[in-house]
Amino acid sequence: MDDSKEKAIPARNQRDDRAKSRFDGSGKTGPRRNGSDRRERFGKRDRPERDARSRPDNLIVGRNAVAELIRSGTPVDRIFVSGIEGSVVPIVSEARAAGITVIETTNDALDRMAGGEKHQGIAAAAAEKTYSTVEDILGIAAERGEKPLIVVCDGIEDPHNLGAVIRCADCAGAHGVIIPERRACGLTPAVARASAGALAHMAVAKVTNIPNTVEQLKKAGVWTFAAEADGVDFYEADWNLPCAIVMGGEDSGVSRLVRERCDFTVSIPMYGHVNSLNVSTAASVLLCHAARMQRKGG
Repeated sequence: MDDSKEKAIPARNQRDDRAKSRFDGSGKTGPRRNGSDRRERFGKRDRPERDARSRPDNLIVGRNAVAELIRSGTPVDRIFVSGIEGSVVPIVSEARAAGITVIETTNDALDRMAGGEKHQGIAAAAAEKTYSTVEDILGIAAERGEKPLIVVCDGIEDPHNLGAVIRCADCAGAHGVIIPERRACGLTPAVARASAGALAHMAVAKVTNIPNTVEQLKKAGVWTFAAEADGVDFYEADWNLPCAIVMGGEDSGVSRLVRERCDFTVSIPMYGHVNSLNVSTAASVLLCHAARMQRKGG
């Protein structure tokens, strides 16, 4: 990206499709470990290991992800653990307090269930995520008395990228994420794991047509920002507005039809040798800046 030229924020629907997005790739970060010497024993009713032989649908693995799932109030069928010690102890206590069945199994069984994912000795079979609507997301912002801050994912295909974007959105206090129904990643167990528990807290709307959804947001008073390589420096944009940040797919970026409908096109200046960012990294930069400007009032 070249930040040497000064540009004004473009008006609505004045778009140039000359460059592809630089926001691509994949990246993952995992939950941290925590240690303790506390131990707890299971009763017989908690021990039917045969229930862990096959992988349940919507399996969530890892201590942070399972803990956030329980705290979110999302219905959970069962919790599987290979031992009750360390930071697993309070998670099991929360699960039992919520009336969730806790099943003791072996570490090998958890390995098979997790399919190679690092489970840290705990997994949860969660109910399928219920999708929200665009109206629901706008309603969440209204209930909080905040300007809407929304992420629109235009064709993100990698589940780790989508999960990381959802995690970034939650950290920035965004009110929802919008994904397309076709030609993109849905809310798979891999997405839930990559979100590190954030998916349980985030409203996600699945829509049939992203360009029409952008128009719907604009009619609702939300200003739309397409993240593209040839946009204006994002620091020059006015983020003290109801905002929807549109992030494109890993290979093709924001599609032409979506880009033409967005109010602004913004970019992140690059000063080093590498001229691209992972889509979730780019989303985190824009989301955190937008959230700060909205709260700061400027």
